[in-house]
Amino acid sequence: MRELTIEDVRAAVKGGSVFACGGGGWVDHGLEIGGAAVAVGRPKLVQVDELPDDAIIITATAIGAPAGRDWEMIGTDYIKAVKLLMDNYDGKVVGIMTPQNGMSSTINGWLPAAALDLVVVDATGDIRAHPTGKFGTMGMAGRIDHETIQVVVGGKRATGSYLELVVKGTTAKTSSVLRTAADMAGGFIAAARLPLPASYVKKHAAVGGVSLAIELGKAIIEVEEQGAEAIIQTICDFTKGEIIGSGKVIKKDVIYSGGWDIGTIVLDVQGLPLTLHVMNEYMAVDDSEGTRLSTFPEVITTLSTKSGEPVSVGDVQEGMELAVLRVKKEYIPLSSGVKDPSVYPEVERALGVSLVEYAFQSQE
Repeated sequence: MRELTIEDVRAAVKGGSVFACGGGGWVDHGLEIGGAAVAVGRPKLVQVDELPDDAIIITATAIGAPAGRDWEMIGTDYIKAVKLLMDNYDGKVVGIMTPQNGMSSTINGWLPAAALDLVVVDATGDIRAHPTGKFGTMGMAGRIDHETIQVVVGGKRATGSYLELVVKGTTAKTSSVLRTAADMAGGFIAAARLPLPASYVKKHAAVGGVSLAIELGKAIIEVEEQGAEAIIQTICDFTKGEIIGSGKVIKKDVIYSGGWDIGTIVLDVQGLPLTLHVMNEYMAVDDSEGTRLSTFPEVITTLSTKSGEPVSVGDVQEGMELAVLRVKKEYIPLSSGVKDPSVYPEVERALGVSLVEYAFQSQE
């Protein structure tokens, strides 16, 4: 167990931005909420093995689409979501984890943990960001024999879109309800969900996911003054990743629909198109002949060739020069959630491309 600091906040946002894979929130929001966490309390990061098997861990997150522009989430929304879950759950909550890394999602639970005297658990539901909550549920999405509880809080007070919702049911059904609530609240909303014992998290989460983001962030910060090439090389070295294409964005066809940003981004790579398939995050990459180069759950991230910084889907513009990072799945911890075939069809239908046949292929 160790106390998290403002330096950890900055590093978590830097490293989390790589694992954001084009989504995972916003840098400014992550710094704001993380800064508030270390200002109001002393959040502590614990390894899941430090907790007894029966200790209850919940997941704190934000749900929505990175390009959504009409949302409002303030620090108290994250705290209230966790408090409402604790008030409506028949058990003692000990710790908070995040369902994914991201620009802000790596530190999702730090503020409510600090405010409510809980610990931050060094585990993630997925090492990288993903489009639906089901990917981050550590294999619970397909369970119809388990009732869970999920809570959302947020929305613009000035426009009357603020809402609070407590819902119980199967993980799959309640996750769909939360996505609708996020859309109704303006595109993004704070959430707390899925109380599970530490014994389950130990077996099914991406254990050590928060520390991984922090350490990557520290490595990036050390070389920032050396420029873009040094940053990109450091990211590749740390993650064992590779640049699978680099060029100018020649087309961005991404629209907001039903709580998601869906579409494609095309780069001109030495005169040939490279297509990135987007559902909030980058889910697949195809070359000019339609050959699949990378598929979720691999890490797929766009990096600015000018700054070396990760560029989110919402910030990508035509004319930008980007490098596409791929980290093979053999080099990242994979949770049970991303190994669950039942969570893929919803995304495949939205994108119109196959994912599951590639996601479960043995690594070359």
